[in-house]
Amino acid sequence: MVRYGFSIKTRHGQRVEHIQIMAHSAEDAERRLRQMYHHCTIVERRESNVVHRVEALDVENIIGLISGSPTISPEHVGGR
Repeated sequence: MVRYGFSIKTRHGQRVEHIQIMAHSAEDAERRLRQMYHHCTIVERRESNVVHRVEALDVENIIGLISGSPTISPEHVGGR
């Protein structure tokens, strides 16, 4: 998905900035924007790719966080 950022002017002339919409295409983002702000004028449109962080769940580290003491998993100690 792509994050689209908009700055718009409402139909009453008020400027609204930093509106962010996640969408698969610019057309879809504009459609969603116009559902929220009828008859608006788009002043600026920005787009940026969203980086997905995928981290494996490490149960030992979570237990360490809960207990307040860091745990060292076996693969970090000599590869056992």
